[in-house]
Amino acid sequence: MTALDLKPICPLTLSAALQRSTTIAPDVEAIVATGGRLTFGELQDKVAAARAALFAAGVRKGDRVGLCLGNSTDWVVIFFAIGSLGAVTVPVNTRFVASEMAYALKQSRVTTLITCDRFLKIDFIAMLRSIFAGIDATLPHEALPDLKRVLVVGDDVPAAAQSWRDLCTKPLAPVAPCDEPDDVLLIQYTSGTTSFPKGVLLRHRNMLPNGFFSGLRMGLRPGDRFHSARPFFHVAGTTLSILSCLQHCTTLVSMDRFEPGEALRLIEAERCTHFSGNDTMALMLLTHPDLPSRKLNLRGAWLAASPTIVRRVIDELGARECVVGYGLSEASPNVSQSCWWEPEDIRVSAAMRIQTGVEVRIRTADVRDAGPDEPGEIQVRGWNIMKGYFDKPEETAAALSPDGWLATGDLGALDASGRLRFMGRAKDIVRVGGENVSPADVENVLHQNRLIRQAAVVGLPDERLVEVTAAFVILNEGCNTTPSEIIDWAKKEMAGFKVPRHVWIVEDFESIGMTASSKIQKKQLAAHARKLAGIEV
Repeated sequence: MTALDLKPICPLTLSAALQRSTTIAPDVEAIVATGGRLTFGELQDKVAAARAALFAAGVRKGDRVGLCLGNSTDWVVIFFAIGSLGAVTVPVNTRFVASEMAYALKQSRVTTLITCDRFLKIDFIAMLRSIFAGIDATLPHEALPDLKRVLVVGDDVPAAAQSWRDLCTKPLAPVAPCDEPDDVLLIQYTSGTTSFPKGVLLRHRNMLPNGFFSGLRMGLRPGDRFHSARPFFHVAGTTLSILSCLQHCTTLVSMDRFEPGEALRLIEAERCTHFSGNDTMALMLLTHPDLPSRKLNLRGAWLAASPTIVRRVIDELGARECVVGYGLSEASPNVSQSCWWEPEDIRVSAAMRIQTGVEVRIRTADVRDAGPDEPGEIQVRGWNIMKGYFDKPEETAAALSPDGWLATGDLGALDASGRLRFMGRAKDIVRVGGENVSPADVENVLHQNRLIRQAAVVGLPDERLVEVTAAFVILNEGCNTTPSEIIDWAKKEMAGFKVPRHVWIVEDFESIGMTASSKIQKKQLAAHARKLAGIEV
């Protein structure tokens, strides 16, 4: 396959994309979030001032800059300023505990940290004090030897730090953008299910086109308004929210954290045409008591959800152009996505087109190319693939073949027309008596039971069958049933080997395991299931 020439299609650097949107639509709002509203013209001015402030503080091209803020106009402005300097943003998950933050900052060798003092009742200055005492004395400190400066967004500024507000209000000489397509724009830390997290190196030319093509297939147009509470410290927030909107002169409406009632209010008040969410977020909107009273203006959505949930989003939220995507951080992130103009039944079925200029192959366990509809590991090659993992050559070599194929560790199948069906993370597949069961398939059926608001399925060890499925379910408000009744219902709706052998009714998943992106942590859920079932591991 000939490599796709992206230059004629869309801007390939952050500064070029911002300049283009500012030229086309200077008075269109770029961002509505904590911190206020900024048009594209105002955003460009703010970014120029922030870029000069970073340069004055000592940040240079290629430097790695940690960014620990909640979703806000400040996050967007600083991200654009870092990227347009040719420096690298290292997003810090605001749910990190001290040890996780310390690992990310040290492993990526961050030289500058920009942090809020507090966010959602978390005191980040206290957290930094627990990591390195130098924050109250002088930098660098032996705990983080590469960290030269800390800039604080807020009022609690330790002795060795600087106030971001004060720095930005000083008269400074302008600094021109110097970013290039091959510059690394982001170091995205993965969740690290079996080892320490890995820092995915994503370049401008990975992320900017990904945002463009995703927005194109979503149907984003100048003046549309896209609600996304996806955390900006994740690629669903940077690429699929910030950059998709940037590339299409679309307004991004965001919030500190996803709360369904407030999300519905914002979607209505801001007359949002699109929203972004996963299955958890979509179900929380669909089942919220405020939904019937809200007058929504939705036209479309970007979802990572099962066909049952997609069908409900179309029918109950009115997002008739809803699309489904599959991706991973190492692919910046989208690999495949359905398109707003395709027939509804194709979009609901989650049979996705491969992204333009990207190749996908399915490899079976015996290392051959799978036939049509034959499952295997999804492998990807193209312009969207990461440069590698930061300072982890062995892990990079294990993930990327010499000829550029990324081994995703995910299961899927290509149909005869070349559309991809994602079947689940390989590590999550449950092997029941010789049958491979995708938890997502079982969850999709359980979501058809109108007593159930949300279901999460994991595998449990079994002496006879090796593994069996087990389900945690949250019931819809006012509904009552028992685990045995759910199991009896499931026996009529799915093959016997897929039926959950254990069902637990729970109030929420937060207390068991949920990421900041509102994704259920299956590893923690499986451990909790083993404990409830009395299984020793």
